[in-house]
Amino acid sequence: MRYVSTRSTGQAVTASQAIIRGIAPDGGLYVPETIPAVDGDFIRGLCDMDYRGRAAAVLGLYLEEFSKEELDQIAAASYADNFDCPEIAPLHQLDENTAVLELWHGPTSAFKDMALQIMPRLLTASLRKNGEERTVSILVATSGDTGKAALEGFRDVPGTKIMVFYPRDGVSQVQKLQMATQEGANVNVVAVDGNFDDAQTGVKKIFADRDFASLLDGRGYFLSSANSINWGRLAPQIAYYFSAYCDWVNAGRIKIGESIDLCVPTGNFGDILAGWYAKRMGLPVGRLICASNENNVLTDFIASGVYDKNRPFHLTSSPSMDILVSSNLERLLYCLAGDGEKVAGYMRALSGEGRYQVDQALRDAVQAEFAGGYCTDDECKRQIGKLWREKGYLMDTHTAVASRVLDDLRAREGAVRPTVIASTASPFKFGGAVLEALGAVTDETGPALVDELAALTGVGAPKPLSGLGDKKVRFTEWVAVADMEKAVSEFLA
Repeated sequence: MRYVSTRSTGQAVTASQAIIRGIAPDGGLYVPETIPAVDGDFIRGLCDMDYRGRAAAVLGLYLEEFSKEELDQIAAASYADNFDCPEIAPLHQLDENTAVLELWHGPTSAFKDMALQIMPRLLTASLRKNGEERTVSILVATSGDTGKAALEGFRDVPGTKIMVFYPRDGVSQVQKLQMATQEGANVNVVAVDGNFDDAQTGVKKIFADRDFASLLDGRGYFLSSANSINWGRLAPQIAYYFSAYCDWVNAGRIKIGESIDLCVPTGNFGDILAGWYAKRMGLPVGRLICASNENNVLTDFIASGVYDKNRPFHLTSSPSMDILVSSNLERLLYCLAGDGEKVAGYMRALSGEGRYQVDQALRDAVQAEFAGGYCTDDECKRQIGKLWREKGYLMDTHTAVASRVLDDLRAREGAVRPTVIASTASPFKFGGAVLEALGAVTDETGPALVDELAALTGVGAPKPLSGLGDKKVRFTEWVAVADMEKAVSEFLA
């Protein structure tokens, strides 16, 4: 299987080359030329496997250069005792028709671990397959969770360096401390004086600067990405939707072939796009519910076909979704339209005017598979309190956004369909907002909120978060957006 750019001005490349490059030379994102198809027998086989086996089997359909033995070994090493439960991504049943897919049992307590524990191994294997001797430097823009997960995944991995940019005032205290205390000789963390979109745009500009790439090449480096713009980050996420379906089948609640919906809290559109790929492969998925916070650019796009980032930017209690430029939407547009030149035009309009409007056929195609909704911060917090009181289930702010959007959709339609909610972070990562949602009053900040939430609820905090306050802060630097490239150059001097 080969991969092409969403803007279709470059040649097709192998999977390993797409993983190494991260982003195509024309600025587009790599997508597979074809989407592999599976049937009920394939899903039935997955039901008999553990998570490691399921992940290796799904990835094998996309990464044909990798042998089964190679992928089995990579998956076994990636999903081991670095996760705090044997299921890796357990499915928690809230009621007969609603289940929560807990994707935060890894070393950084966020769903990004599901991909970023395996991606470094895929990348280093890809480097070997291509005879690459230069050091790969991973650049990451993060709205909170990706940065720490990438840092942890690439920490001290031979032949790599990693630099993470995050919005100076746009992440939670726990998220910031997780990054600032990161261990490893090959890592660097810098705050950006701006929001996530500023940081993401800055990283994309660095990737597009050919003179800078030539400079780094002379120093023995080349750039790649660990954001979900890299296919090596996105592909592992497809696996956990298959795993969730298998767990629901194994619980005896559905039979193979029966359909479920997926409700995903969405910022950069990667997590829900992975669900769409699973559906296109043949996983019985009805619709994909795209849940947003008050930065509801995706909700409006699904409803109108107009993507417009020219709107107020809100800092919310679900900061990983505080995004107005959802990069992975480009992949969906390409797959539905089949026209790279059209997609390139949309992206030029977004860059120049801050908006674009898709044609009616493409709008209809999006609406045929996606539903959108959003909720406010107050509604999000009420949902946390409601689920705790009624179900005894504690969820973080991002998951609560999805849960509230799902409840609103069911109320409007007067119908309930079996649905999996993607739970993207531990509630202890956002302890202040969760405590407030439970009616607690506190003067504590940062890591102390972890202990306070545990004491109030009796729910045990994840080990990576409970000892965070004792770690040494290593990174305090911040830069203007215009100085991001200079910071990278200094790091790779």
